[in-house]
Amino acid sequence: MLEGSVYRYRTGCAWPDVPATDGPWQTLCKRHARFSRDRTWDRIHEQLLAEADAAGEIDWQLSIDSTISRVHQHGASLSREAVVSLPSHTGGWVE
Repeated sequence: MLEGSVYRYRTGCAWPDVPATDGPWQTLCKRHARFSRDRTWDRIHEQLLAEADAAGEIDWQLSIDSTISRVHQHGASLSREAVVSLPSHTGGWVE
């Protein structure tokens, strides 16, 4: 069951696309949902973090970046002049 859930999140596939060797996808989906509701995944994660931290395998340095990315001038769809000169109708069925 664990392998099926990991495979799904690693590949980004839908539940029906999980390999049949991991079990029926309906069972995997239901069990994953249940583990999410009752916080089993959270407890597993906390235990793994605690064990890795005790073994010195985690580097707790963080890097926080507040960079703002702006679109390139050629990535914008229309210039300001083009927006002003657009016709006011939309061409829909009402008009």
